Amino acid sequence: MDSRQIATLLDIMARLRTPNTGCPWDLEQNFATIAPYTIEEAYEVADAIARGDLDDLRDELGDLLLQVVFHARMAEEQGAFAFDDVVQAIVTKMIRRHPHVFPDENGNLTPLVKGDWGRIKAEEKAERAARRGETLDAATNLLDKVKSGQPALAQAMDLQRVASTVGFDWNDPRAVLAKLREETDEIEAALDAGDADHVTEEIGDLLFVVVNLARHADADPEMALRAANAKFQRRFGYIERALTARGSSLDAATLAEMDALWNEAKTEE
Repeated sequence: MDSRQIATLLDIMARLRTPNTGCPWDLEQNFATIAPYTIEEAYEVADAIARGDLDDLRDELGDLLLQVVFHARMAEEQGAFAFDDVVQAIVTKMIRRHPHVFPDENGNLTPLVKGDWGRIKAEEKAERAARRGETLDAATNLLDKVKSGQPALAQAMDLQRVASTVGFDWNDPRAVLAKLREETDEIEAALDAGDADHVTEEIGDLLFVVVNLARHADADPEMALRAANAKFQRRFGYIERALTARGSSLDAATLAEMDALWNEAKTEE
């Protein structure tokens, strides 16, 4: 790719953020107001991947790149850092984390050793703390390394993965399945007791175990749920179309009718 294309994109964002002549909406934004759009664009990328639509993936990656440029521009306006600094930071990080691929200043490669990735990340964390004038507590809990600002499904997966490094894990996916049944029983008991808060708590436990089951089955729970969402949309759309063809509608149909059409949709698939 011609680096001039990146330069053009950076120039476009600079013009959008130029007072008086820029875009009023862009000028009103800050890190906090743009952050939700950044998350949304990341999900759009994941959705394009799940649908296998590479043309859409190209476009969504462009939208995600724009988010990076937007944040970098706002930081540059504050004198914090610029887009080039963002690129340099990730370049440095990737080279540092792959000493078995990129040689050191003497041209030597370091053989990959289990645990190196975690050690290198820990060193980076210590360096970041030092830059902020902070010190890392040697007694930091094991799970403190898991990022809290990520989606709940991803955080649950990371918590479980980290705990598994010290042996706190099931050895058989069927054991997780048994725990899943146990959690559904606990939800039923909470429902019988009429305790709404307890029901919510137990549903959270159930979701956590479902993520654990997905991990043991080598399935990405986020992508699995997205696929289930798409399947639901597809089958529900079949119900709507079938009712319309009959001269009926969703409002006029009974649950039994819709359920029968749902089963038809499953059979056709």
